Amino acid sequence: MTPISKIKAGLADAMLLAGRLLLALIFLHEGTILALHFTRTVESMAVIGIGAPLVVGVIALQLGAGLALALGLLARIGALLLGLFCLATATLFHMDFASQNELLHFEKDLAIAGGMFVLSIVGSGGLSLDRLLRHMSSLPGPLRRILF
Repeated sequence: MTPISKIKAGLADAMLLAGRLLLALIFLHEGTILALHFTRTVESMAVIGIGAPLVVGVIALQLGAGLALALGLLARIGALLLGLFCLATATLFHMDFASQNELLHFEKDLAIAGGMFVLSIVGSGGLSLDRLLRHMSSLPGPLRRILF
């Protein structure tokens, strides 16, 4: 590998880390807020027909997959799940396009989903626990590529 190639690879890994952290931040923050205000969250969601078990699942998804992204641990799976979650959130909660605010939230959810889908294909990069585990793992090659 040439020195220029090493610089490019290092820069790509640093940018993937920054992207993962920025994408994870919104989910870690929201999951924490929902968990800290659990009773109020459950009451608010009950008004629109969402029960406590689903609220617990959403909190677990946001915190678990958010941590997966931040740490780069099974980040492909976490990104895929969060991308699907964003699509669901956009279509279930932000379809009132007469409201500029709702349209903006819809578009943001779609953009975040797009970033998550790209991350699920590209992976977490070299600055991740995925990379460390990939090098240490005795998993068969195809399974290792899917998980990491």
